[in-house]
Amino acid sequence: MAKRRKKVKSSSKYLSYIIWILSFIVVISASLAVGYHFGYNDTKTHTSLEQKNKEKAAAIIENKSVNDRLKEVLKQTSQKNISANHEYDESSLAKPPMRIKKDFTQSSTKPKLAIILDDVSVRSQVAAIKKLNLPLTMSFLPPSKNRPNSAKLASKEDFYMVHLPMEANNFTKEEPFTLRITDSKSEIRDMVKKIKKLFPRVSYINNHTGSKFTSNEKAVNRLITVLNKNHINFIDSRTTAQTKVPKVMKSFGLKYISRDVFLDHQSDKKYIKNQIKKAIEVSKEYGSAIAIGHPHKNTLLAIDESKALFADVELVFINKLY
Repeated sequence: MAKRRKKVKSSSKYLSYIIWILSFIVVISASLAVGYHFGYNDTKTHTSLEQKNKEKAAAIIENKSVNDRLKEVLKQTSQKNISANHEYDESSLAKPPMRIKKDFTQSSTKPKLAIILDDVSVRSQVAAIKKLNLPLTMSFLPPSKNRPNSAKLASKEDFYMVHLPMEANNFTKEEPFTLRITDSKSEIRDMVKKIKKLFPRVSYINNHTGSKFTSNEKAVNRLITVLNKNHINFIDSRTTAQTKVPKVMKSFGLKYISRDVFLDHQSDKKYIKNQIKKAIEVSKEYGSAIAIGHPHKNTLLAIDESKALFADVELVFINKLY
């Protein structure tokens, strides 16, 4: 009996030893698992932050790259040969007619902003605008001696406008295809026919200069009559505060569409950036806005450097605005 008790006692001791070893292994395994978990999470967090930093750096590099490429393209533009002359006076900067304000605080949609770039007429301008990778509406001047390919360039775009020259009050450097207040309805019809032949897909026209033409009610009436029959919308660039376009549009039962902000009345980049901010504020206040600028170096650079501001609005082509 004594030998049997000794054997049982020995077996019990051996079992306790095995249990202790197994417990030790479980504790060590659990510790390793916990350590791996936190270590993995730390590594994952570190990797995630590292990845975000890499992406941020890449975005900065890409933005600089885009800006540099834009500057390179702009160097190709000879302003002496291709820049169109503009009609500006203080009255042309008068505010458009008041519109109904909209409250976007509870809205799921963003206010819309359309930026029209007038005087587009040469390849380098188109290339520079497209480098911005934004939905900017290009308004092409009809062909001229210095800009013979404007219509061909427009034909390659999915959407475009025509920047039609019109008679001004105090302006001597007149463009080809200029409409005058003395033009009859038949003459205007012929001019629009020529424009449609050059720009077959034209559906929007705005005026280049035109303070004298747009302030003459009879001339505007003849123009809108012809455009309406050709299913072409007219956007008033508002080169004069005396414009009669609102009155004529109302008589036709048509919506009056006009420029809200001139971006580059002054060529200083800081001024242009402030005008972009102003256009965004107008769009927020009324639900939509139209800004007009030109494919000048500082205008395009200001737009490029203001991309972050466009997050507050939906930047659209003019045909998506109304």
